[in-house]
Amino acid sequence: MKKIIKEYSNYTVPFYGPAEFVVKKAKGSIVWDVDNNKYIDFTAGIAVTNLGHSNEILSKIMQKQSKELWHLSNLYINEPAVKLAKKLCQKTFAEKVFFCNSGGESIEAAVKTARKYTSEKFNRNKNEIISFSSSFHGRTMLGIALAKAKNLTNGFAPLPKGIKNHPYNDIKDLDSLFSSKTSAVILELVQWQSGITKANQKFITKIKQLAKKHNALIIIDEVQSGIGRTGTFFAYEQFNITPDILCFAKGIANGFPLGGILTSNKIGNAMHVGSHGTTFGGGPIACSIGNSVVDIISKKTFLRKVQKKEDIFLTQLDKINLKHNYFKSICSAGLWISVEFNQTASICIDSLIGNAHKKGLMILKANSNTIRFSPSLIIEDALITKGLNIFKESILQTQNQ
Repeated sequence: MKKIIKEYSNYTVPFYGPAEFVVKKAKGSIVWDVDNNKYIDFTAGIAVTNLGHSNEILSKIMQKQSKELWHLSNLYINEPAVKLAKKLCQKTFAEKVFFCNSGGESIEAAVKTARKYTSEKFNRNKNEIISFSSSFHGRTMLGIALAKAKNLTNGFAPLPKGIKNHPYNDIKDLDSLFSSKTSAVILELVQWQSGITKANQKFITKIKQLAKKHNALIIIDEVQSGIGRTGTFFAYEQFNITPDILCFAKGIANGFPLGGILTSNKIGNAMHVGSHGTTFGGGPIACSIGNSVVDIISKKTFLRKVQKKEDIFLTQLDKINLKHNYFKSICSAGLWISVEFNQTASICIDSLIGNAHKKGLMILKANSNTIRFSPSLIIEDALITKGLNIFKESILQTQNQ
């Protein structure tokens, strides 16, 4: 294992700070490293493998499609992409779909589509985008410009222009950002990058009013929150808001690269041949998997089970906190959970994650005092309990170091 880690360091650009073990295989919510150590996975590839690792149904679909057609480009139509586009339209507000490969690409497509539509329908200077603090819209130049977080933008100036940023969930002075130049407002209904924060209803209502007044579009980024993660197929269903454009990715193909946007006919038709594109987006293998993922996760019976598993997490975390008073807050949106530690707990998050790994649990860092969980949506109840016991033991070990 040490040799592989050393070669990783020698031959890859240091964009990441990976765990000190090398993964060999995974099944369901269990991961094995190259030394055959076993881990309970509370990360699901950062909210991606919603149906678990190496899902047998999806593996069979991938194998079947791989024997028929891998890739053609978007100069040709493939049936799995058409089926998935139709399915997503039937299950959401949408009338049109664009497929790409990732969340970052979906953000790019959404903003380009919004600007194209508003500049042609209203005026060519209607191109400003309003975004919000503590957001995360990927690590492309556009994505970091939208978030405007120093840790993301340092060293990458000049950033794309025409973007205004405002505090999340704050309606004070929000009116002043909107004008005849506003093309769209982009937001996450559930922010997760630094722990779970949900958009409040006053904030949503104000955005809807201002967008309507100024003929601005509403782009909702559901790259992380979509595909059942929050207990509904898309999170917007819970927030009394319908987007003009919705971004999706991550869970749509359970780890196979696929993303896209959903929108209406009138907005989608503002784009024409050559306005945008991608070589790999909407490929037949990815869309074959996506069709099955949507069939499974969009069922109400499935989504009710997600909500029940959320309750199991919260009940057990509450019990831990009642006994030990570790946590300042426990927040959730379906199987998207964040745990913020009290300062008195004296927890070093990096040490806690390392100790959890050594005991066989994979968890995520949000910030210097917050841990995130994003397990598979089908994680077994017994594994939730076992994983949280390891989490509790890891906290105690970290405190004693």
